[in-house]
Amino acid sequence: MNQISINSWQGVQEEVLRRIRNRVWKPGAQIPNEMDLAKEFECSRSTVNRALRELAENGFLERKRKSGTRVARHPVAKAVLDIQIVRNEVEDRGSVYSYGMLGREIKMPPNGVTFALEQSRGEEMLHIVALHMADGAPYALEDRWISLSTVPEARNVDFTIHSANEWLLENISYDRAALTIYAGSASKSQQEHLNIPHSSPLMHLERQTWIANKAVTHVILSHMPGHRIVRSITN
Repeated sequence: MNQISINSWQGVQEEVLRRIRNRVWKPGAQIPNEMDLAKEFECSRSTVNRALRELAENGFLERKRKSGTRVARHPVAKAVLDIQIVRNEVEDRGSVYSYGMLGREIKMPPNGVTFALEQSRGEEMLHIVALHMADGAPYALEDRWISLSTVPEARNVDFTIHSANEWLLENISYDRAALTIYAGSASKSQQEHLNIPHSSPLMHLERQTWIANKAVTHVILSHMPGHRIVRSITN
């Protein structure tokens, strides 16, 4: 086999994926070790290691310390779901967006928030409650906690002008997120803010984000009855 010169881990990853997809390396088959691949691709072993590690994390390879690396028998690529700016959601539906902050304070979060953010102990966080509207009518109620140890600049942001949803996505990066979607009856405060009847069903989007394993934010977006989620998902 002729040698292939690849200068980056992305290039190694692309070539390994090509071989998997073209069945050069079949499901369950063991692939060459890192040293042999580094020699073939004329790159460092660390470059190969990173490429294989990324592919293993995304379900294409199975790596075991003593038995080497094999092509996954049932490869499953992880789906990527982008976090949306609520303003864009509303405007994409052809409606006029508006926003109002209902509350802002720095205090200790409830234990459920601390647990969801994978924190071993509580710390004071910025708590924001806000209402997103479409054509002047309630669209979603936002209940958000922001870690001030991870995002200290949030302390001085005027969230009466910029929604925390929009400001965080535009200014703070994240490398991991968790999303839970569930239905539930509206609480008394949700009824009041959204101007809906008692026990109306709501769709709740609960999300946590982290960067380098440090908590960024915990948010629950409670949507009006009949709300539909439309997203594009890519691998």
